[in-house]
Amino acid sequence: MAEAKKYPGKIVFGLDIGTRSIVGTLGYKNGKEFRVIANRVKEHESRAMIDGQIHDIVKVGEKIAEVKHCLEEDTGLKLNEVCIAAAGRVLRTINCLVEWPFVPEREVTDEDIYALASMGVEKAYADFEAINDSDTKFYCVGYSIVRYYLNGYQIGNLEGHKAKVIGADIIATFLPDDVVNGLYKAVGHAKLNISSLTLEPIAAIQVAIPDKYRMLNIALVDVGAGTSDISITKDGSIVSYGMIAMAGDALTEVIAAHCLVDFTTAEQIKRDISMMDIVTYTDIMFLPQSITKAEILETVADTIKSMTSKVAEKIRELNGNKSVSAVFVVGGGGKIPGYTDALADELGIPRERVALRGEEVMQHIIFEDGTQKDSLLVTPIGICLNYFEQSNNFIFVSFNGQRLKIYDNNRLAVVDAAMQAQFPNDALFPKRGQALNYYFEGNIRMVRGHTGEAAVITVNGEPADIYTTIHSNDVIVVKESTAGEPGRLAIGDLKEFQDIITVIVNEQKVELPKYALVNGELQSIYYDIQENDEVELANYYTIKQVAEFMDVILEPDFKIYVNNKNADESTPVYENFSIIWSLKELELSDVTEDARVFAEAESAADSFEDFKKDKVGAEERIEQAEKVGYSETPTELKPGISSLSVIVNGRNVLLTGKSAYVFVDVFEFIDFDLTSAKGRQIVTEINGRTAQFMEPLNSGDVIRICWMS
Repeated sequence: MAEAKKYPGKIVFGLDIGTRSIVGTLGYKNGKEFRVIANRVKEHESRAMIDGQIHDIVKVGEKIAEVKHCLEEDTGLKLNEVCIAAAGRVLRTINCLVEWPFVPEREVTDEDIYALASMGVEKAYADFEAINDSDTKFYCVGYSIVRYYLNGYQIGNLEGHKAKVIGADIIATFLPDDVVNGLYKAVGHAKLNISSLTLEPIAAIQVAIPDKYRMLNIALVDVGAGTSDISITKDGSIVSYGMIAMAGDALTEVIAAHCLVDFTTAEQIKRDISMMDIVTYTDIMFLPQSITKAEILETVADTIKSMTSKVAEKIRELNGNKSVSAVFVVGGGGKIPGYTDALADELGIPRERVALRGEEVMQHIIFEDGTQKDSLLVTPIGICLNYFEQSNNFIFVSFNGQRLKIYDNNRLAVVDAAMQAQFPNDALFPKRGQALNYYFEGNIRMVRGHTGEAAVITVNGEPADIYTTIHSNDVIVVKESTAGEPGRLAIGDLKEFQDIITVIVNEQKVELPKYALVNGELQSIYYDIQENDEVELANYYTIKQVAEFMDVILEPDFKIYVNNKNADESTPVYENFSIIWSLKELELSDVTEDARVFAEAESAADSFEDFKKDKVGAEERIEQAEKVGYSETPTELKPGISSLSVIVNGRNVLLTGKSAYVFVDVFEFIDFDLTSAKGRQIVTEINGRTAQFMEPLNSGDVIRICWMS
């Protein structure tokens, strides 16, 4: 292995995983130049890839490992990260307009521009999902900004401008899951991690059509072995992408059939005719043969016409049903003589405006290893350059076994992955058990369910929380939070049930326990209140019930008095009422001062019943009742109910119903939608710092909860 040397820039490993060969390029940027320090090509020994899609993951992975090993031997570097580009038989593109209003008006930053692009890609994905009528899952493998808008007007660069509204036209490209999955598994087989993923035409255009040419309506056609990748420029931007599943292999197959040779020999014949007038070979009968260049070109002429016809048709489709001004052709499949002329004829443009491009577009590409500049190298070098152009790269992570592609803004956390995976927000936070609702004395009450356990989160097997930072290829596992026990309350646990009614019977104090009626039926202290039960605590006894409690038999001849008034067994008695039962009639002189107070208490009780119906003057009525010993007060006015006042997003919020509160309880008292994403992540702060969702709250805490774009 060569001794590793120092380079003045970051070394980038670009890998073009093609249908016929795998090209690996190592290089770094030095000012405007890209300097290639090593380049290796390995051809597939079998048809492990067809039409740009991997068919044999292990064989492709082994070939990638060979390229990696050779580059490590050449440079002495240890390679762990690689940039790749995707192709495939099924490519979908979506164009959309995204706008972002600024309130108040402010200056646009580079972070705003990135956020706008992210919003655009998310919108494009949503638009795509709405029209995707298949069961296939697609991934966004690249996007381009077609144009920016400032306050509704087109502009070249938003950064630094003061804006009310910024917007962008975006084109996003999508490939099926099986294409992307195959690439990742093959690269992983070679023990490499993917640091950037793009689309092959996006990569090729980085080299083949510099920015200064993109004002023109030009098509780039990258003719590989299995696919012909197409991109279109206009008005300074890349405006569309596409591909057809026909390229150089179609020509090789025709040559193989005509010459009676295997695919590899036919591929060599195809390459040789570009340089020789007569090609010799051995057929499958082991007989030596020779064929002229003219005969080969005549053999493949119909296939070239068919292929260029399909490419021309796709170019017109992508360009608004009209031809382009010029076409640049790159890739090995386009090097066969006659291809560029046939494409020009199909497009109806002069032949000199369709040309193979290699060395001409590599003015700023320096090969330190002595490699000859060639159109075959446009895409792998473009893959490397895309790493530098794409300042905010995608990363892929595993979330509960699902691979996700997320835009890396250098501050991604578990919660971002959860949102991308459409993991329910309430499944991250502890859930309360079912609340119990019941009626007490005609007023509805609620017993909250108990708080459950928070979601159990690990990142790469290590304990984590929703704010844990994530990186490319992290493995995230989230076990859904649980709901706590439902709210429960027994009759005996009612605070009011513990009260007693004190009455005076024949000048003796008697304490009577209150009893409960549930839905009109007497229940014991052990009865568990059920949903929507109607509970009443009787705040009085009848004379008969008092006598039964005291084991007194009321004789028929007994005279009964309540607060010095004639009564009978059905007469109710309340707190501090006086009862006299006797065989003799009560004389007025027998009325004690206490009896007069009790009479006033009875009057106060009547007033209190009025208070229950009308709360006007409640405090004065309660004070009057208490002066004469009547102590019952409505539950909602009794002291001791736990509450906590905090400030949420500038507004006072009163938390009630618990003895203590934690941060996550706030969500039950504010109107904040957790079910759909309004930005990239949730910001949660308490007193100016990041909040932990289970930390205790104190009175006066200042809380901020919002979505961050």
